[in-house]
Amino acid sequence: MNTVSFIAKQLPVSEKQIANVVSLLNDGATIPFISRYRKEMTGDLDEVAIGEIVKYKTAFEALEKRKESVLSSIKEQEALTPELEKRILSAQTLTEVEDLYLPYKKKRKTKATVAKEQGLEPLAKIIWQQKEEEILFRASQYLNDTIVNEELALQGARDIIAEWINEDEKVRNRLRRLYQRKATISSTVIKTKKEGEEAQKYQQYFEWEEPLHKCPSHRLLAILRAENEKIVRVKISVSEDDALDIIDDLMIKTNVESCTDHMFLAIADAYKRLLTPAISTEVLNQAKEKADDSAITVFAQNLKQLLLASPLGQKRILALDPGFKSGCKVVCLAEQGDLLHNENIYPHPPQRETTNAIKKIKSLVNAYKVEAIAIGNGTAARETEAFIKKIPFDKDIQVFMVNESGASVYSASKIARAEFPNYDVTVRGAVSIGRRLADPLAELVKIDAKSIGVGQYQHDVDQTKLKNELDTVVMSCVNSVGINVNTASVPLLSYVSGIGEKLAENIVAYRSENGALQSRQELKKVPRLGGKAFEQAAAFLRITDPKNPLDNSAVHPERYQLVSKMAKDAGVPLSELIGNKEKITKIDLQQYVSGDVGLPTLTDIVKELEKPGVDPRKAASVFEFDPNVKTINDLKTGMKLPGIVNNITNFGCFVDIGIKESGLIHISKLANEFISDVNAVVQLNQHVMVTVINVDLDRKRIQLSLID
Repeated sequence: MNTVSFIAKQLPVSEKQIANVVSLLNDGATIPFISRYRKEMTGDLDEVAIGEIVKYKTAFEALEKRKESVLSSIKEQEALTPELEKRILSAQTLTEVEDLYLPYKKKRKTKATVAKEQGLEPLAKIIWQQKEEEILFRASQYLNDTIVNEELALQGARDIIAEWINEDEKVRNRLRRLYQRKATISSTVIKTKKEGEEAQKYQQYFEWEEPLHKCPSHRLLAILRAENEKIVRVKISVSEDDALDIIDDLMIKTNVESCTDHMFLAIADAYKRLLTPAISTEVLNQAKEKADDSAITVFAQNLKQLLLASPLGQKRILALDPGFKSGCKVVCLAEQGDLLHNENIYPHPPQRETTNAIKKIKSLVNAYKVEAIAIGNGTAARETEAFIKKIPFDKDIQVFMVNESGASVYSASKIARAEFPNYDVTVRGAVSIGRRLADPLAELVKIDAKSIGVGQYQHDVDQTKLKNELDTVVMSCVNSVGINVNTASVPLLSYVSGIGEKLAENIVAYRSENGALQSRQELKKVPRLGGKAFEQAAAFLRITDPKNPLDNSAVHPERYQLVSKMAKDAGVPLSELIGNKEKITKIDLQQYVSGDVGLPTLTDIVKELEKPGVDPRKAASVFEFDPNVKTINDLKTGMKLPGIVNNITNFGCFVDIGIKESGLIHISKLANEFISDVNAVVQLNQHVMVTVINVDLDRKRIQLSLID
């Protein structure tokens, strides 16, 4: 079995497509590059399909590495037979490999190893064969100073048999199927923790039971979090009778009672002491892995929507990080996000220097030619918004509420300290709020994705898998938008295909020493940016106002000559072909098809020529909350309110209605028909009109509905 055949069994993709993708990956190509610029090789596979190939390629490599380790270990014990080696090499899953390895796995001292040291393995084999009618007499032959009677000898033999049963591949597989079909998950509260405040949020799991295969991912993760916090005990179980019947059917071979009686005892012991803990843990881990995958998928979808949120663009922005006692931190930013000015104002209690605050804001707006105002949506946000909207500016100023989740994480980070070494965290946080309005993607890549505040149970899932998935999402978003190489920060550049952190630092250093890059070809002068990195990165990096207009497009430099030929054939200079829809529509793509360039690539080139370098994101728009709702106490059942979707989960979505607490629209309240995918109805940052259906003041929970 090789990589390609293994992946082909998992995915509905041809072996040729898989082989080409694997070859490109092994050659250092990234997912964004392959999906965009190697369509002929992949059969036009998109990023999702290529990502699946990457996932199974990684799984296959891990499987092969484990096989090597297992084979080496068994060889060292001089126990590897040709048949066993063949079975290990042909195993399709890690579980198969581990089952085959189990009898040879080095163990700590067990009841069975003690019994073997006492010389009882021959007696165990006699019982295992189930033919000896005088087993008590046989047991008497194994007595010594340690084994002083027949019962001790038989007990030791049963301990050995229990371990053999536990290591039997057929037994484990049959029990796995039973657990997968009929396992129940139950949780019971630890009485000493029942009254604690932290425990109350898990109250519904104090006495909970349901089939494991029906337990949704968010509920399983919640139960396991309660267990980790030592509030409940969790148990995975099946019918003991069903399980013992399965083992009896596999292990009992004769009717010789003197032996089978001991076999039944060994089976019961093996099931309770060895198999139940192992299989229940294994099945729970598999369920947890599926729950992790589901939660990670939700998080990735949310993150993608957040990163691709509407940018305001290069505007002069005044940003406020609101507060009461400490005042509001105000910063003024230039079009490129450079900090021009910062100070504090105190428009709210306890200081309430409203008149002075108004004067300062008006003065700053005029002095720095401010075009828009960004307000962080944390403490005092609504009060600050109301204050700003009362100011009579000399021109029309748009006011935006900006989600500030993770701004405090950024402000204390190494990146923020490097950007603003002479300013404190309050200034950095306000700058981040303003920059998020201008370009959410460019600012959010500086923050650990887990801290952005979207998703569910992100701290409970497999952290390595989460990081890999989120890194993939960020890279996809960055490359789908395209990056201005002369203004991008190191964190943003590091997500460009083929770049990474070190080359990103080199690009920024080159800019500092030599000024703005004038062309994509100049990238080759950046230290350590070689041919492969240039191939992977160049088309995702933009040069504004370049000599060659293609440098500000998604056309890859390797196709510049082809586009120049198109322009020549059309009878116009290249600069006049770009954006000239009349000329572009007349291009006969078939005449440019060659061995390595097909219609998919040519179609992409023509689309890009029509609108080169266009940002795929929608423009930012102003949103206003209901001015009469400022706290949860203002809510009444039946109210219709404007809101912004600020988080999506498998069980519904949360909506910001302009107060401290977000409201939940349960999946059943999203539409009149059955909904299985929340993302099919709502998107992150979507503006919605919701109805309040319940307000729990004690627990500060709000239930909303989208159904009219």
